[in-house]
Amino acid sequence: MAKTSFVCSACGAVHKKWAGRCDDCGAWNTISEEKALSAGPAKKSLGAARGQRMALSDLKTRDAPLQRTLCGMDEFDRVLGGGLVPGSAILVGGDPGIGKSTLLLQAAAAFARKGLKVIYVSGEEAASQIRMRADRLKLTDAPVQLAAETNLRDILTTLDQEKPDFVIIDSIQTMWADHVESAPGSVSQVRAAAHELTAFAKRRGISVVLVGHVTKEGQIAGPRVVEHMVDTVLYFEGERGHQFRILRAVKNRFGPADEIGVFEMTGRGLEQVTNPSALFMSEREKPAPGSVVFAGIEGTRPVLVEIQALVAPSPLATPRRNVVGWDNGRLAMVLAVLEARCGIAFAGMDVYLNIAGGMRISEPAADLAVAAALMSAREQKPLDARTVVFGEISLSGALRPITQAESRLKEATKLGFRAAIAPASIKSVSSDGFTVKKLSDLEDFIIEIFGNTRK
Repeated sequence: MAKTSFVCSACGAVHKKWAGRCDDCGAWNTISEEKALSAGPAKKSLGAARGQRMALSDLKTRDAPLQRTLCGMDEFDRVLGGGLVPGSAILVGGDPGIGKSTLLLQAAAAFARKGLKVIYVSGEEAASQIRMRADRLKLTDAPVQLAAETNLRDILTTLDQEKPDFVIIDSIQTMWADHVESAPGSVSQVRAAAHELTAFAKRRGISVVLVGHVTKEGQIAGPRVVEHMVDTVLYFEGERGHQFRILRAVKNRFGPADEIGVFEMTGRGLEQVTNPSALFMSEREKPAPGSVVFAGIEGTRPVLVEIQALVAPSPLATPRRNVVGWDNGRLAMVLAVLEARCGIAFAGMDVYLNIAGGMRISEPAADLAVAAALMSAREQKPLDARTVVFGEISLSGALRPITQAESRLKEATKLGFRAAIAPASIKSVSSDGFTVKKLSDLEDFIIEIFGNTRK
């Protein structure tokens, strides 16, 4: 008889009894009662007998180098690290309705047209519904096999017989393993299904994409161990009311992490954006207070985005600090440095910060651009429309060096910008008519751009 246990849905930790808070990860109200596995996963040979040792020299001579397959969607291939690797397991997460199924159906059709045998398995939609989407996207001519099934044993048996090259499972939360005594979508079911599908992909050399639901915090639902099982974890981001979509790699064993692919949602599906900087800058209006262009790096690609700030007197005892697309704690740090090192207080003022275009920025190099946007909004003084800003601010107020400065400056030059404000430690890009103002301290930056604003 299966033993009852209590499992945390956030980290997968097993407890002997129910508790309101998980001792391992500290999450609240995530522990639920489940039955443990009634039988372990089937043992399968991995190519070597038990007890037999394998030398590294044997691996070098016996294993052929990985051959990547490009689907032709440059943005998708870029995020994968340069194409699809045989035997890889990929986890794709995103908000409901953001376009995950649309993106993967387009990728499946592209790989099928390249000669790969592709199977799309849906546990949420009927095959007829997928055909309707394919007809709307003009993909009915692609030789993609469709299936609607949730039984994991039947799926693996069919895949073993068909021997495909590329498989999409939409979604992992709907899969049901009959050797696990719990409901589909539970921690045990998701963990077991992900383990079986990942092991099958490695054993047969099949590339498998698992679609995962996300929680209200934006994390992929289920135990975090699933993200450790797979080779690549991708997040599909974007605002529902905005046409831009960003596919971001947060883990990739076969390529750079934090690489992004930019898409635009249209009536014909998702269209890739080959020059995201130009697209993000195309909607920029004439110079206005609080608007600053930041030259950032996403993975290996330089991207220029607009940072918008609004500072207004607050009628509340505790002023608002609202942020979209940036870290709230980082904003608090920049405000504290401005007050402590530069004597510029934002007490009694509401502060709103927004990254235009639905982008999310995490690199510290955006500190100086955020400080510039805040000061521009506070002083009602717009910056030059053809100037980009980047640099990290330390707690002492110094401007620290940042990486890949030359790539940022070249991207700005290509898009018609004529000046940059950056830390003093960077090397200037050689270009006629482009100037770089190098500063070593935040206070020097404020005096140089906005004058003496101490109040």
